Amino acid sequence: MSKIHAIITAVEGYAPEDVIDNEMLSKMVDTNDEWIMTRIGIKTRHILKGDKGPSDMAKIVVDKILKEKNISPDEIGLIICCTVTPDMQFPATANIIADKCGIKNGFGFDINAGCSGFVYGLTTATKYIESGFVKKALVIGAEKMTSIVDYQDRATCPIFGDAAAAVLLEATEEENVGVVDAILHSDGVGVKHLHQVAGGSCHPATIDTVMNRQHFIYQEGQAVFKWAVVKMAEVTEELLERNNMQKSDIDYLLPHQANLRIIKATGERLELKPEQVLVNIQEYGNTTSATIPMLMYQNKEKFKKGDNLILTSFGAGFTWGAILVKWAL
Repeated sequence: MSKIHAIITAVEGYAPEDVIDNEMLSKMVDTNDEWIMTRIGIKTRHILKGDKGPSDMAKIVVDKILKEKNISPDEIGLIICCTVTPDMQFPATANIIADKCGIKNGFGFDINAGCSGFVYGLTTATKYIESGFVKKALVIGAEKMTSIVDYQDRATCPIFGDAAAAVLLEATEEENVGVVDAILHSDGVGVKHLHQVAGGSCHPATIDTVMNRQHFIYQEGQAVFKWAVVKMAEVTEELLERNNMQKSDIDYLLPHQANLRIIKATGERLELKPEQVLVNIQEYGNTTSATIPMLMYQNKEKFKKGDNLILTSFGAGFTWGAILVKWAL
């Protein structure tokens, strides 16, 4: 019996029309374009305004995928929504997306793994495909990060933006294509460096938590930077070694878009040419779980069948990981 593989057969992305650029930010907080570009590398970030949530952006990309592939919503067996900014505490945003897109025959759940959410989600969906449990799965990264950004904090407010992107995974028996391997890690030591204090069951919303601005992102940038620079490269090297590959076998690196210096350092350590390291942080900022699928969406025309793509990320938790994808389209 032939082995079942999971292949990416479609990818779509979306960012809201409204934008905050560095000049606009400089009027809100003590910062400027030079400071932001030197330390982070971001020019603009997209903003989802009003009472809309990640599910609204996700509906746009999922509807595009269903139309592009000419498949019925009834064919989708699994939805995984990777997010740290769900529409609600419960139910899962994946279920809200399913309702908005008319998906009735599958099941869904959310994954919160910080900025590593998409890497974790893609790995999880792959296992469901490979086991034969489902034949078609949607993995979505959807974030409204601006809902938890403190625009009085000059250290964090320039970093984050809003976006959604998704991939369709399908089963195939074709050899040498699809999601080949993945390595995931986590270390709870990172909790103190990157978190949101209030909003969970330990510190539910009160007048005090709101007044003390505890519902926003807290980040110790230097500690996160040091870990990210090391771990994203290390896990990629670990993945290459396990698959008997050399750095020169990588066609494209799709790194999480947190900081341009981290991205460049990772590419240099892997001895890749600049054009092999995909970057869009200057336009979108850090959209957390949406960064990697958005990169894939924007660059999909570059990929050829058989290309080796490395997806690597680092996020709150700490969480980190890497996936080897052999492009199937």
